[in-house]
Amino acid sequence: MKEYLKGLNEKQREAVERINGPLMIVAGAGSGKTKVLTTRIAHLLASGVDAFNILALTFTNKAAKEMKERIEHILGNSEAKNLYIGTFHSVFARILRAEAHHIGYPNSFTIYDTDDAKSVIKTVVNEMNLDDKHYKPATVYSRISSAKNSLVGPAEYATDYQIQQEDNRANRPAMAQIYDAYVKRCFKNGAMDFDDLLLKFYELLRNVPECLSKYQRKFKYILIDEYQDTNPAQYEVIKLLGAAHENVCVVGDDAQSIYSFRGATIQNILQFQEDYEDAHVVKLEQNYRCTKSILNAANEVIRNNKGQIPKDLWTENAPGEKITIVRTMTDNDEGKFVADTIQEQKLRNHFSNKDFAILYRTNAQSRAFEEALRRMGIPYTMFGGISFYQRKEIKDFVAYLRLIVNKQDEEALKRIINYPVRGIGKTTIDRVLLAANQNNITMWEVLEKASMFGFKAGTLESISQFVTMLQSFSTMLQHKDAYDVAVHVGKQTSIVKELFNDKSTEGVARYENIQELLNSIKEWTESPDNEDGELTDKSLGAYLQQITLLTDADDKDPDADTVKLMTIHAAKGLEFSCVFAAGLEETLFPNAMAINSREELEEERRLFYVVITRAKKKLWVTYANTRYRFGQLVQNEPSRFLEELPEENVDRSFAGGGVKNAGGFGGGSAYERMSGNRPGSGWSNANAANVAEKQYGPPPKKKPPVPSYVGPKPAAKTVDHQPSSNFEPSDTSNLQAGQKVEHQKFGFGEVIKVEGSQLNPIATVKFATNGEKKIMLNYAKLMIVG
Repeated sequence: MKEYLKGLNEKQREAVERINGPLMIVAGAGSGKTKVLTTRIAHLLASGVDAFNILALTFTNKAAKEMKERIEHILGNSEAKNLYIGTFHSVFARILRAEAHHIGYPNSFTIYDTDDAKSVIKTVVNEMNLDDKHYKPATVYSRISSAKNSLVGPAEYATDYQIQQEDNRANRPAMAQIYDAYVKRCFKNGAMDFDDLLLKFYELLRNVPECLSKYQRKFKYILIDEYQDTNPAQYEVIKLLGAAHENVCVVGDDAQSIYSFRGATIQNILQFQEDYEDAHVVKLEQNYRCTKSILNAANEVIRNNKGQIPKDLWTENAPGEKITIVRTMTDNDEGKFVADTIQEQKLRNHFSNKDFAILYRTNAQSRAFEEALRRMGIPYTMFGGISFYQRKEIKDFVAYLRLIVNKQDEEALKRIINYPVRGIGKTTIDRVLLAANQNNITMWEVLEKASMFGFKAGTLESISQFVTMLQSFSTMLQHKDAYDVAVHVGKQTSIVKELFNDKSTEGVARYENIQELLNSIKEWTESPDNEDGELTDKSLGAYLQQITLLTDADDKDPDADTVKLMTIHAAKGLEFSCVFAAGLEETLFPNAMAINSREELEEERRLFYVVITRAKKKLWVTYANTRYRFGQLVQNEPSRFLEELPEENVDRSFAGGGVKNAGGFGGGSAYERMSGNRPGSGWSNANAANVAEKQYGPPPKKKPPVPSYVGPKPAAKTVDHQPSSNFEPSDTSNLQAGQKVEHQKFGFGEVIKVEGSQLNPIATVKFATNGEKKIMLNYAKLMIVG
């Protein structure tokens, strides 16, 4: 047996050694997915497959880098450098750099990030004299992004009846015109947004036969990580590239499909065997991450989903501690509990800060945890905050670099044409933009020919100096690397000097950030290879592409000795010794916006499955009785998911009871594709369970639920009470258990207990006709009657 095959279990080895033909590896959480994927690539290379013929696609730069490093370690040579391993966006951008001219783009096209794209949309909306409060850039961008990821272009968007009806109902009837104008503006600017990297690559393969043939011949073996997260555009590209050889290996877990809001379609993995009739399926079910207690809980929770590939994860790990369910009175108390527990665990069990993660459903929940950790002096890292490359001073500096590479880049030009101040004000910029639109040329061309457009002498001088400076920068591209160009730009524009002279705390921080940017460029130019695996391309354009495609996760150091705070979506693919799953309350998790259908509820349950399986040793699940949301203090019911946890694996002693009773894409319409349905095969979200059962057999029988302790059940329906004629609210600041009270709506009752903080007391009252109710005394009107 080859050395690198040792240490693989039977199923892992089966997945690695099956070289030819379509293969689906269903990789349960913690089952060694990355190990199998990298070992499989190493096995392909060891079996004589040329590294240049292998394409491996991931969803994060971190995963791609880790795979390359592991393969190099396994083989002990440099062949891994010749592999095409990277994210969908980075690999497609790399190919488009060479082939963009086939579809009318310059090879030096700019990649717009989300902020750039929204800025273009705002400009378009203003030019069309539409209300930007009604057509908010973020909303419009999201709609356009959804269309592109579903391969719905502007023309198809404008003619699809159902899409138009949907926009009309949302009072956005001009969406189609905005979409069309946005696409034309990006094309004019020589720019692609993130979604274009998928869409334009698909168009390249579909419309340019020689390119399709070229890359089908090149990529004889294709491997896709996290296949359950692919969207229609990615799916179609994979189908096109893999059509010649069908050596397509997909790795994923339907139980971790949680990105439908980004356009991901779980159908891709559920229907893989229909796409490839001779597909072989391998299930990796041995979990190496979690304790038996945590893994059993995860299995029991996910069994409640109907649309799934049945599997039953198992582990040889220790039984471990039970999952602790914790109820707190407020979200601030929740934060304090988590911080206190981290401190206690560090002292008692010698954990480090980096062993802990606090995971939540929405970013807004982080505040209470941040405040509590700061009070305790516990260092933490926020995932989802402002990325280094999104800071204003960095974006300003990078805009200069972008403009040097691509003079058509209108967004970069508008950002720095008067920064630092050089006498080209807003009025002049508006005139330049108007002249560009009227003459159907770029803003840069207007600046180059400024004397033809009637600008004043002083303004002409400023424009001429700006143009000359940028042209001098551009001449450096031929004989200088990215670092030398960037240093020269910093000096000549006086950006570095201006920031250096600002001695305020913020100014010093901004200056240090610019120095850090220059350091990163220096490090990149001197590294043996870049993200694309190229040894020679140290150009400025290559550097800009690399940083534009970085994600927030790539910007953080996962090994730093800090507590990690992030949403559950951001945590997928990570693991921690100790995990706090926060905010398990109805309308928060599951989220109120995502429980309008079975499909949405099942995705929320998959999110809960993901958060459970991030924990290796310890898991706390917390929820708060009350929480401020949208400026209002609301009272919460525990999440329905808490009842789905098996009783033998949970400790409810900190919960005080009260768990709630669970009550090809070429066919079909554009609307179907944007709605997540697969046309042509009669596919829809609603029959996911049927297809899964047909392909993989019926799901495992669910074990009968173990009765869990639930609090007193509320009355099914409130019996309205007519208040007494002398009803007058009493002072309840000293309300005691045993006192008799009258409530305007619920009637007469007896106080069972009073709890909560002094500032926010809550009384549990047993009413004669309406059962037990929790009453917030600051807001309720009670009259003490005995």
